[in-house]
This record gives sequence, C-alpha cells and structure tokens, in this order.
Amino acid sequence: MRRLRRIAVLSLHTSPLAVPGGGDAGGMNVYVRSLCRELVAMGAEVDVFTRMTSRDQDQVEYPRPGARLIHLPGAPADEVPKEELPARLPELDRELRRFVSAEGGRYDVLHSHYWLSGTVGLALQQDWGIPLVHSMHTMAKVKNLHLLPGEAAEPRIRIQGEQQLTARAARLIANTPTEAAELTGLYGAAAGNIDVVPPGVDLKTFHPGGRSSARQTAGIAADEFHILFAGRIQILKGPQVLLAAAALLRQAHPRMKLRITVVGDASGATRLDLAPLIRQHGLTGTVRLSPPVPAVQLASWFRSADVVAVPSYSESFGLVALEAQACGTPVVATNVGGLPSAVSHGTTGLLVDGHGPDDWAAALGELYEYPQYRRRLGATAALHAATFGWEQTAALTAHSYQHAVDHFRPGRQIA
Repeated sequence: MRRLRRIAVLSLHTSPLAVPGGGDAGGMNVYVRSLCRELVAMGAEVDVFTRMTSRDQDQVEYPRPGARLIHLPGAPADEVPKEELPARLPELDRELRRFVSAEGGRYDVLHSHYWLSGTVGLALQQDWGIPLVHSMHTMAKVKNLHLLPGEAAEPRIRIQGEQQLTARAARLIANTPTEAAELTGLYGAAAGNIDVVPPGVDLKTFHPGGRSSARQTAGIAADEFHILFAGRIQILKGPQVLLAAAALLRQAHPRMKLRITVVGDASGATRLDLAPLIRQHGLTGTVRLSPPVPAVQLASWFRSADVVAVPSYSESFGLVALEAQACGTPVVATNVGGLPSAVSHGTTGLLVDGHGPDDWAAALGELYEYPQYRRRLGATAALHAATFGWEQTAALTAHSYQHAVDHFRPGRQIA
C-alpha cells in the first residue's frame, strides 16, 4: 500500500456503520466497514463518504486511526428514501467536492459501492484524473430476471447507470465468478477489466464454540430443532418461503419441537408483514421475531441454531451464509447467484433448487432426521469459512487498486 496512501470510498446511500437487517442496511454495509478496516491496517488512509443519517449529526466521525466517515448533507437518510436518491446525487456530488476542496486534499484511487455511488464516482474519475474501482453488489438486470408476480422491475435509470459503470470504470470488482459472468453476459463488460474478490468474514466475532451457552441465552431447549433466518424482511430474501416450508416440516414430523427465529426488520418496496403468515401457517408460538442486532449478538444467534436458512431469490454472495458457517452452523440456501460459492452442497450445508416449500421442507427435514450428519456439516462449515478472512479480501482489493492506477489514462474512455 506504499503507493496508494489515500483512498476515497463512496457508500452514499447507506452508512457502513448501520446495523444490517433493517432499512437499506445489509451485507454491503458489513463489506464496506470490514474492507476499510483492513485497508487501514495495511497502511492506507481511508475516507468513506456517505449521506447524513440525520441533520443533527456530526459531519466527520473517526472510527479508528487512519479512517474517517464523512456524512454529506443534502439527503438525510431519515428524510429521503433510497428511491429518491437519484435526483439528489448532484447535491451529494457538490457537497463531497466542497468538503475535499476545503481540505485541499487528493486521493490516489476511488472505490464506489452500488450504482448510486458509482454514478458520482464516474464524474470524480473524470474531473480528478484518478481511477474509479467499482463494486456492484447487486445488479438491476439480475434482479429483473428473478421478479416475482406483482413485483416492480428495477428502474431504467439504474440500468443505464450500471451500463455506464461497466463501460467507464477503471476496474470492476465482482464477488464471485458468477457475478463476473453476469457483468460480461448482461452488461457487456470486458472480462479483462474484472477482478473477482470474495468477501470475507470477521473470524474474531463469528467462530464456533459456546453452542450450549448460546442456546441457553436464546432460550432454546436442548431437544428443540432451531432454525434461524437473518436479514431484511422482504420478499427477495424469502422468509415467506421458510414459513411455508416450516408448516410442511411440522406436518411431516409431528413430534418435532420446532423453534424458528427471524432476526431483521421489514424494509424496501417488497417488505413483508410476517405476522399474518405466521398465523396462516399455524406457527404462532413457534416463530420469534427479533430486531436487527450487532455482530456479536448475531454470532450468538447463529451458534444457537441447528441450521440457518437463506431462501433468497437473488444474492451476489450471501454474507449471512458465510458468517453462519463460521459459527459452525450448517446452512440451507437457495442455489442462486453467489450462494453456491459460499455454501458447499453436501459438505457445509445444502443448496435447494428453487423456492418450492416441499423442497425446502425436505432439505430442512434431512438435517433434522440426521443430527450426526448435521453436526458434521457444521464442523466442516467452520473450516470452510475460516479460509475467507477480510485480510485476504483487502489484499486482493489493494491489488485491483494498484492495477487500476498503473493502467489508468485520464480522459480516456475505458471501454
């Protein structure tokens, strides 16, 4: 990192300090926060630009030496929903430039996360003459391929913004080979312009051990089969699939002592109210709803579970699946997107094709019926997840930055 001393990170629509599982906060928040922490540990100075959460917030926070979180006025998160941000980007752009100009600072490289940040990043790349490295995290064309009945397609302005990013960003970072293939196949990105960098997991927080005490803290009896879901409560994440499967699971195993915990809040245009579904499936008293919790508590929840369910319709990677496995808990996940990169079928968990409740009930039932198999999957899951440290993610990302700097030509169209 000696040649890349100062890095500007753009996470304009959500703060990396937000607790995942509610609002617009999810795996990307964990990604930005963890990556920046490791980049600082490697010797870089990192400024993260995001929008204010509220108008009375301090403009600059100092999470750790070498890192700053800079809150830009113009679109406070408690007043302006994410859907209105495209119209506010010029204002956020101006505030960002004003802050940097007042300090007289400069950066060696830009790294934007999500298309809203990337749109501002492209303008800065041109005006500041430094390369932009962009991470999509999710893509409109991919989400539109998995639309559910009645669900609105992603707006055209987003597709256009992502198309410009694939053409003009100095480098693109994909979480998995699947995402890299989507960038080339759906957006026409140049394969040689993409670096595949898998996300990491905080192995100091998410680790096996203490399962009995975690179950005791969570109020889970030794003979209960505990299934956990963690994430935003919206159709895309699939908690409704888990509830439908749980009803069938109970019918197939009437003597089962079933417990289900859902950790997260409703958010987004496809938010769900789970209470009617819980009553509809006869799961009152079986399902416990918990608000989002900090990472240390989430890890304890993972350790208290017999299995973690990730029934998403689309995932660029699936950080929840990796964190759960790091805690020694097997995962049942949909065989979509980046989840096959996070979960090894039959080795660290099970992958389910599609979202049929029968198929999900069968997969969950297999882990219930064969506890020794379940424990073996959990032990292997912890070993698998231990190979995904954030240190590796940061090192590979720094390599992408260096490649961008070495080959960048200001003013030249990238592709």
